[in-house]
Formats: sequence, structure tokens, C-alpha cells
Amino acid sequence: MTRNQGDLLPRPHVLLSVATSVDGYIDDTSPVRLLLSNADDFDRVDQVRAESDAILIGAGTIRADNPRLLVNSDERRANRIARGLPEYPLKVTISGSGDLDPEAKFWHHGGEKVAYTTAAGVEKLRTRLDGLADVVSLGDDIDFGKLLDDLGERGIKRLMVEGGGSIHTAFLSQGLADEIHLAIAPLVVGDSEAPRFLHPAAYPGGSSHRMTLAEARTIGDVVLLRYLPKQESGK
Repeated sequence: MTRNQGDLLPRPHVLLSVATSVDGYIDDTSPVRLLLSNADDFDRVDQVRAESDAILIGAGTIRADNPRLLVNSDERRANRIARGLPEYPLKVTISGSGDLDPEAKFWHHGGEKVAYTTAAGVEKLRTRLDGLADVVSLGDDIDFGKLLDDLGERGIKRLMVEGGGSIHTAFLSQGLADEIHLAIAPLVVGDSEAPRFLHPAAYPGGSSHRMTLAEARTIGDVVLLRYLPKQESGK
């Protein structure tokens, strides 16, 4: 896709947020979601949400976890309102097929929502989500650059991406991620069928590209690593 910088507002800063086990998994294969973060790290994630203009999850995460995807702190929501922002960040999802359940909690809590889909899925999704979300077609395929352009035109300056793995992989492999917040929990899943943070892909710079580590800190028994993938490490 050709991007004319003179015609479009800047794309948002893209932050990938994820918690993994020591061996890189974001869940196990049990029917109950595996909680990798601790209470303090969940609170940190709530703060990052409050600082974001939009939060994005994929259709698979909606189906698997049925999240509300909210800023939970009353104080943080009040601070957003005091700054002239909506109480909640814009909630964003992606479904190429348009196969999303209108009864999912995602649509019935928080503020405004946008659902991106393809030309093949747009009519189905507009029917299903009538009155619940703005539905946008990205063309024949999911074009993540076009998605960011549309969010930029909506005034979104900071986008927090909370997964799942295929979504994180797409943003990082296409060179669209500006920042990664990687929380590593002291757990080992050890199940090759469990979902991972990233999938095999051709990533910018290949396996020798060393990202800049901007921050490393402990949060209870979790370690937070903040990487800047577009910046080469000084080694």
C-alpha cells in the first residue's frame, strides 16, 4: 500500500503488551485462562491502558477469553475525563471473516468500538454489530498499515495491542511495532499446543537484529522488559 504522508495524519505509536511464561507461552491448553501476571502487574497494565488512546485485541482473544477490556481504576478513568479524553480508550478488534459474537462482553462495556474486517466479511459484521461498533473494511485482506492509517485519522496517537499471538506477530513482522512490554512470569507451560507470544515469520533484520532494551524491572515475581524494536541495540 502506498502511503501519502501529505494526505494522512500520523500513525499511532504502537505498543505490544504481553505476559508470557519463561518458555514463551501466553496461556496453557486448559479451559481456564492461565493468569501469568500478578496483582501489581495487572495494575501496571491498567495504567498503560489508561495512558492509551485505543486498545486492540484480535477476534481469537475475544472468542477465547471474552474480555471486557476496560480501564478498571475509577481514579484513572476520572483523570482521563479531567484531561478532556473519553472515559475509556477506543476498543478495537480485527476479524477477516466477520465471525464475531455480538453477545461478547467486549461490545457491551466501555466506550466506543471499531471492528476492522475484509470486503468479504464487512456486510456480515455490520449486520451482527449494528449499533455496537463502527465496522470498517480494509479491502481484500487485513492490511495493518491501512488499519493504522485509519486510527491515525481518528486522532489515535497511542495504540496498545494486547494480542493474541497472530496479531502481535503481524505488527512486529511488518515493522509496525514501536515498543514491546514483555512481562515474564515464573512459570513454565511446556505444552507445544499452547498459544505463544509470537509465531514463525520473517521479522525485520532477521535473527541477528538486537532490539534496544529501554527498561528492565521486577514487579513482584514478574520481570518487565521494555524493548524498542525499531531501534538497534548499542550492544
